[in-house]
Amino acid sequence: MDDRVTSAIANWAPRFTTNGVAVADFERVTRAVTRWEDWCAAWSTVAAEHEALAVEAGAERRFRSAAQHHAQAAVYYHFAKFLFVQDLDQMRTAHAAAVRCLDAALPYLDPPGRRVEIPYDGSRLVGVLRLPAHRTGPHPLVVMIPGLDSAKEEFRSTEALFLERGVATFSVDGPGQGEAEYDLPIRGDWERPGAAILDAVSALDDVDPDRLGVWGVSLGGYYAPRVASGDDRVRACVALAGPYDFGSCWDQLPALTREAFRVRSRSTDDDAARKVAHTLSLDGRTSSITCPLLVVSGRRDRLIPWQHAERLTAEAAGPTTLLMLEEGNHGCMNVAARHRQRTADWMAARLGV
Repeated sequence: MDDRVTSAIANWAPRFTTNGVAVADFERVTRAVTRWEDWCAAWSTVAAEHEALAVEAGAERRFRSAAQHHAQAAVYYHFAKFLFVQDLDQMRTAHAAAVRCLDAALPYLDPPGRRVEIPYDGSRLVGVLRLPAHRTGPHPLVVMIPGLDSAKEEFRSTEALFLERGVATFSVDGPGQGEAEYDLPIRGDWERPGAAILDAVSALDDVDPDRLGVWGVSLGGYYAPRVASGDDRVRACVALAGPYDFGSCWDQLPALTREAFRVRSRSTDDDAARKVAHTLSLDGRTSSITCPLLVVSGRRDRLIPWQHAERLTAEAAGPTTLLMLEEGNHGCMNVAARHRQRTADWMAARLGV
């Protein structure tokens, strides 16, 4: 088997199944794929099966089922493209399908979602707003920030945890992510796009601008505290498996991750990408993080060493909590039950639910 396929399976298998991929489908695809060049097509084929089920259900006016099938297809198309930067045309086709399927699902999800576009730096940032069902607004809201290879299409299962506790969610693609990755490169000063996102959600109907939180995973676990370091509207922050200085992790990153960062940061080669990675740093910013901060990390994280979490926890100026999971891998998806519900409870409490 291609080393890149082996790496993808070894590093991200629990993430796939936690975030919406059926175990049987995961096993079916990964058993069949031996070359990385076939990865995107294999996942897109299975995604198309779920999209066909969605179309069938919609034609029969079974709209809840159609939404569920469309949302699942979106996740499959997303994982088809998530690191497939070696063939940008094929990647963009799969990504367009992921966006198409999620957009089709949004009106019929429970609770429903709404696409929100935010003008930014000559382009746009796209997010999905969902409000808690059976509750009266204005609602507290958590901005959910993806990482290097994740996007808003991947967040349905995590959104549900916050929504069930009365917290609205806004899953957003920032610079270098999802729908923004083609026009806007990765940047380290996330307090700038963060401010634009907070401006936009603060102006939304049924959102309480005085009860805003940020949550980020992987590279988003760097972006979230970076936003909190530059904006006192953030009332609570969760950093899940994020780096303190991404450049210091460079040599141990999988080749797929380094190449995706190179492409999405518009770097010419590996050395240039490493230099950009060092600009994603919290050095000099942590004293400005004064809101409550929850840092979650795993000691078996092979991408971001757990010491980064300890450093962030020690340096942040506000009240901090470190949840260190001894068996946790990158993102701690292999021990999801030990942090996901606790994180949602923590955020809901800090936002006054």
